[in-house]
Formats: sequence, structure tokens, C-alpha cells
Amino acid sequence: MPVRIDKKIVDYSVINSEQEPEQQQRKQATLPEGEVTNVVQMHEKLQRPEMLVGATYKIKTPLSEHALYVTINDVILNEGTEHELRRPFEVFINSKNMDHFQWIVALTRIISAVFRKGGDVTFLVEELKAVFDPRGGYFKKGGKFMPSLVAEIGDAIERHLKFIGLLQDEELSEQQKKLIADKRAQYEAKAGIQESAQGSPYPPEARFCSKCNEKAVIRLDNCDTCLACSDSKCG
Repeated sequence: MPVRIDKKIVDYSVINSEQEPEQQQRKQATLPEGEVTNVVQMHEKLQRPEMLVGATYKIKTPLSEHALYVTINDVILNEGTEHELRRPFEVFINSKNMDHFQWIVALTRIISAVFRKGGDVTFLVEELKAVFDPRGGYFKKGGKFMPSLVAEIGDAIERHLKFIGLLQDEELSEQQKKLIADKRAQYEAKAGIQESAQGSPYPPEARFCSKCNEKAVIRLDNCDTCLACSDSKCG
């Protein structure tokens, strides 16, 4: 049904199409008429405070003799109230190696713009970790595979989002944990392995898992099983 607007439009907002009309009405009914909430949400017009808190993550790869340092600064919203939130606001990447200077600067500006836009920014992690270097990736200390330098930057952002509570670790079910423990015990007993490879919690013969990027796949009874995420080719 068309609605005639007789007054001048001074503001507008977008209604989430996924929400039911009843939910929208209940949400609007929570505030008395004319009352404005003072809860501050993350948005692109939020002014940068003079001081931000943050963390710096060191990235050392075999691709360069110089390390990269990823600094992510956060803004504290509604500080001191029950609605206090810590949200990423900007990112800086620094290194002595200037080979990647242009695209790193561009990447930091784009990521910072996404952070300041607000909403769900966790999608950045999967997007960055899905970038593959055509020359091939590399294994980090501990056996985790990194398909590219961009993917490792995404890994650093993921660690930070978990640190501030925006992301949660995916816990394995009790059944998956039991399966991994049983498979590992069988494999080590059969192979006569006393200890895992130094620096890795998995057997030295373990192979790369395409699902979780860990070097944790063992073959037992003609079946490949990952000791990190329990992914199995045998169902």
C-alpha cells in the first residue's frame, strides 16, 4: 500500500529484510516514544579518540629475512557501562622489507575502513586466509600451513578478534575428541612412536590437512584422519 509523505525527509534508516515485522515492532516498542538511547554503536562517523588500546603481532616468514609487525588498535565503546564493547578501529603493518610496501599500505587502509564501518567484520578473516600465493605457501613453526603472506595477516587478525571476544574457538565435540585420541593411540602404538616431532604436537610423518591447514593427517587402516580437526576420508 503506498504511503504519502507530506513532511520533509530529514533522516532515514535501512530495515533488515531478514527480520520479521513483529520483531521490528517489538524492537521499536522497547523505547518510550521520544526517548533516544545513549548506547554508542560502531559506525563510520565515530570520531577517533586521542588514545587507543591495541596489540602488535609479529609475523616471521621464510619469504623474507625481516619480520612484519601487525598492530591492531581498538576503540572502547560505552566505557564504564554495562554496554561496554571493545571493537577494532584501525590496523598498521610495518617492516624493514619494502618489497610489499604499496599493497600493504592499501590493505591496511581498506581493512581500517571496514573496521570503522561497523557491523560484522569477522568475514575479513576468511577472505584473507583464502588468498593463495601462486609461488606456493609455507609451513609455520608447529606445522601450520600458510598459503600466502596475506593469509598470515588474516591469521593475525583472527587471533586479535579472538583476544577481544569477537570470535570464539570452534570446540570439537566429545565424539570428535574421542575419535582423535583413539586414532592417535592406535597410530603411535602401531608405528612405535614415543614422542612427536619437536615443536609439533603431531607425529613427524603427519601430512598437510586441506581443511584446517595443520600438518596433522595420519593414515591408519587405509584411512586418512586429521588429528587436529578430525576430518576423515572414511566418513
